[in-house]
Amino acid sequence: MLSGLNPPQRAAVQYLDGPLLVLAGAGSGKTRVITHKIAWLLRECAYRADAVAAITFTNKAAREMQERVGRLLEGVSARGLTVTTFHSLGLRLLREEAAHAGLKPRFSIFDAADAGAIVADILKTTDKALIRQTATRISAWKNALLSPAQALQTAEDDASAVAARVYDRYDATLRAYQAVDFDDLIRLPADVLGSQAAVRERWQNRLHHVLVDEYQDTNAAQYRLLKLLTGVRAAFTAVGDDDQSIYGWRGADAGNLQALREDYPHLRVVKLEQNYRSCTHILQAANRLIAHNPKLFEKKLWSDLGPGDEVRLLTLADEAQEAEQVVMRLLAHKFEHRTRFGDYAILYRGNHQARPFEQALRNEKIPYRLSGGQSFFDKAEIKDLTAYLRLLLNPDDDPAFIRAVTTPRRGIGPATLEKLGAAAARLQTSLFAAVDSALAAEMLGERQLAPLREFCAYMARMEWNAARLPAGEIMEDLLSAIGYEAYLYDSEEARTAQSKWGNVRDFVGWLAKKGEEDGKTLLELAQTLALITLLEEKSDEEADAVKLSTLHAAKGLEYGHVFLVGVEEGLLPHQSAVDEGRLEEERRLMYVGITRARRSLTLCACAKRKKGREAVGCEPSRFVAEMGLESAARARDKGEEKRSGSARLAQLKAMLQGT
Repeated sequence: MLSGLNPPQRAAVQYLDGPLLVLAGAGSGKTRVITHKIAWLLRECAYRADAVAAITFTNKAAREMQERVGRLLEGVSARGLTVTTFHSLGLRLLREEAAHAGLKPRFSIFDAADAGAIVADILKTTDKALIRQTATRISAWKNALLSPAQALQTAEDDASAVAARVYDRYDATLRAYQAVDFDDLIRLPADVLGSQAAVRERWQNRLHHVLVDEYQDTNAAQYRLLKLLTGVRAAFTAVGDDDQSIYGWRGADAGNLQALREDYPHLRVVKLEQNYRSCTHILQAANRLIAHNPKLFEKKLWSDLGPGDEVRLLTLADEAQEAEQVVMRLLAHKFEHRTRFGDYAILYRGNHQARPFEQALRNEKIPYRLSGGQSFFDKAEIKDLTAYLRLLLNPDDDPAFIRAVTTPRRGIGPATLEKLGAAAARLQTSLFAAVDSALAAEMLGERQLAPLREFCAYMARMEWNAARLPAGEIMEDLLSAIGYEAYLYDSEEARTAQSKWGNVRDFVGWLAKKGEEDGKTLLELAQTLALITLLEEKSDEEADAVKLSTLHAAKGLEYGHVFLVGVEEGLLPHQSAVDEGRLEEERRLMYVGITRARRSLTLCACAKRKKGREAVGCEPSRFVAEMGLESAARARDKGEEKRSGSARLAQLKAMLQGT
C-alpha cells in the first residue's frame, strides 16, 4: 500500500508514537499522506473506523479526501469514519452535547448575513462598512476564545469598547433565539470540552487518532479544540505549510505551528520537500522569494520534472494593455501547444482586477469561469426569497423565520423578536410555533403579536398553495404580497435596486421554468435548492474554460499555465497589508500564486493604473526583485518588442488558415 510513497511520505504515514507535524510544501502530496495514513490505520493497525477523524477546512476538500480514502480501503469497512470540516465536527459535537452549552438540540445556525442583520439592529445603522467592521471584530474575539466581558476588558480604544458592548448584546440575542453563528461552532465545543470533564473524556475515548489538514490555517479556537479532543495521548497528525499561511486577516494563526513545538516537546517533524507539480524554474523563483521570510522550519522545494519554461515578467502600459496582452499570449500559447482553455488561469490580488480580463476574454469569445467572487445564491436578494422557501420546508428554521419576517419590515423589530425568542426558549419550540402560544400572547401583547400572526397565516396559505399551484405563480404572488420590488427601491440606490430586481426576476423565472420542465412543485424545488449550488460548482470545475481567480481562492488548486497579474507595489503586496505590518503574509500569498503553476508562469506589472478617474504611476512589486527576475526579464522584453503576443497570434492564425 505504501509502495507509491517517497521515504518522507512513508515515514509520516507510519509514525504513531505521538504528535506528528508534517511540513508539506506546495505540491508535495499532503492529501496523499493523509489518505494513506487513514488507510494504514484501518488496514494495517486494526483501528476502528469510528475512532479516526480527519479534519479539513472546506466541504470540497472533505469530499475529495473521502473519495480517495474509499478507493484505498476497498474491501475494508470504513463505516463510522469521520472525514469532515472543523465546523461540521463542532456542529456534531454541539448537537450531541447541546444541554451542556445551554442549547436545545435543534438550535439554529446563523450565517454571516443573519449575524450582520443582528449587529446592524444593535448598532441602529445601515453603514455597511461599520457593520462589517464590528462583525469582523466580534468574530476575531470568538476565534481567540474571548467572552464579551474579556473583550471589553482588553478594549484598546473607544471603538473597541463599543464593539465589545455590541458583542455582549449580540451574544444575548443569539441565546434568546436559541441560535449559534459559525464561530460558535468551534468556540462552544471548545468551551464545553474545556469545562466538562465527563464530556471531554467521552470524546477523547471515542477518537484514537485525529488528522488535521491545512494546519497553518487554524485559529486559536481550532487549536484548542484539537488539544482537548486528543488529550494527553496527543495522537494526532497535523499537516501544514508555514509558507502557505495566507488567512491571518480572518483569524488564522501561523503561530500555532510554533505553539505545537512548545506544547509538545516530543513533537516529531517530517518535511515533504519533493514537489510533484511544478518545473524547476518555477520552484527556484518560489524558493528565492520565500527565503525573505523568517523560517520556523527550514525547507526547500525541489522537483525532478525538468526545468520547464523560464518565469517571464511583462511590463505593460496600463490595465487595458495588460488584459489584451495576457489574452493574446494565452491564445497564442494555446494555438502553439494544442492545450485546453482549462489549462490556463489568470490570478490577481483583488476581485476588482477581473473586469478588464473578462472583457478581453469575451471579445475573443474565450470561455472563462470566475471564482473568489460572490455566488448567485449568496446574493442578499436571493437569500431573502430562499428564506421563505426554507421556512415552507421547515417551520422550525429560526434563521429563515427571522429573515423572512423582517424582510421587508412589517413593524416587527428586535425587541419583539427577543421576547418571542425568550418565549420559544422557555417552551423549547421554534419561533414560528411560539407565535400561537399563550406564553407569547402574555409576553408580547396584542399590538406586537398581530403582525407576527398575520405573517404566519400568510406562510400557511403559501404552504397549501406550494403543493398544488405552479412554482412561478406562487413566487409572483409572494413578490406582490410582500411588495419586494418597492422594498428594494426604497432601501437601495436606483441602480443597485435595478440590478437586484433583475436578479430576483432571473431567479423567479428559473424556478418557474424548472418547475414546468421537471414537473415539480415549489416545495420539491425548494428541497433541491441546496444541491443546485454544488452541481453548479462541479460543472464549473469540469468546464474547459480559463479560470479567473483571486490568489486566496486559488489556494489548493493547480494549472498548467498561470498569468499572475498586477504584480505591483500597493497591489501585491497590498498597501493596507504593508501599513499593518503584514508584509510576510503578502509574500506568502505571492508564493501561493507562483506554486499554482505546473509548466509556465508569467508575471505582469503595469506602468500606470487607474485609481478613481486618474491614472497613477506604478512600481513593479518588490517581490519581482526578490525572485531575481528583473534583469533577465528586461533583456528578454527588449528582444520581444517587435514580436508582441498579438503579432505572434496573427501569424499563427494565418498559418492555421493556410493548412
